[in-house]
Amino acid sequence: MSSALILSNVSRHFGETRAVDTVSLSIEPGQFIGVIGRSGAGKSTLLRLLNRLVDPSAGSISFGDTEITALRGRALRSWRRDCAMIFQQFNLVERLDVLTNVLIGRLAEHGFLSSMAMRFTDEERAMAIRALDRLDLVPQALQRAGTLSGGQQQRVAIARALVQQPRIMLADEPIASLDPANASLVMDGLRTINREDGITVLVNLHTLDTARAYSDRIIAMRHGRVYFDGTPAQLTDDVVRDIYGLEGLREFDEAVTSTSVAPVRAVVSA
Repeated sequence: MSSALILSNVSRHFGETRAVDTVSLSIEPGQFIGVIGRSGAGKSTLLRLLNRLVDPSAGSISFGDTEITALRGRALRSWRRDCAMIFQQFNLVERLDVLTNVLIGRLAEHGFLSSMAMRFTDEERAMAIRALDRLDLVPQALQRAGTLSGGQQQRVAIARALVQQPRIMLADEPIASLDPANASLVMDGLRTINREDGITVLVNLHTLDTARAYSDRIIAMRHGRVYFDGTPAQLTDDVVRDIYGLEGLREFDEAVTSTSVAPVRAVVSA
């Protein structure tokens, strides 16, 4: 039976800054969750806490009977395999070919020597090809990763996460630097994986219409706290105004100029 991911009064402080402040959430299996909010609202820190790239200053995170905040060593590495992370800047090895970059997602299953030698089985190579096929990247399998477009590189990063066979995928602003066409391909890929594989997806997004179009549930953060948690239909114009404020809306307008989304003024107008 699948387990829920539970955050109980989780906080993360950086000096005097409360990046995440007493957040409690229950994330049910198979949900597609969009996380929105102004820059500095705590979105990225929240995802890094879930993956344990940073440790909480207070509170606890659990997945079923497992206390995530207590994991160390091999158990922590296993959790990071189960809770895959996709970054805005792709984090590919540009000099290696696409197939090898995807196979890197299997290194957690290997011993030290095997990992250092990058030795993969035929079954793992087949798994990587299947992942690339799902993201329409098989023709690029032997191409050097650094020669791909940004959108293609992000889909390679998704394929790499997919071969980890995770239970949860976290994506931190995966389309922030992409043009509209590539942004759609990346989001479509994440949604397909979510629906076909039942993998829980949490994705930080900087555009409201993308969050509304793809998410089952939207979480909005403000000053490190959860300000809104509901369905896209419940994210009313008044709530959006409160989340972003006038200065935040100007930030959104700047983001809109590089995407295909409708102008934010239209989104939040009365």
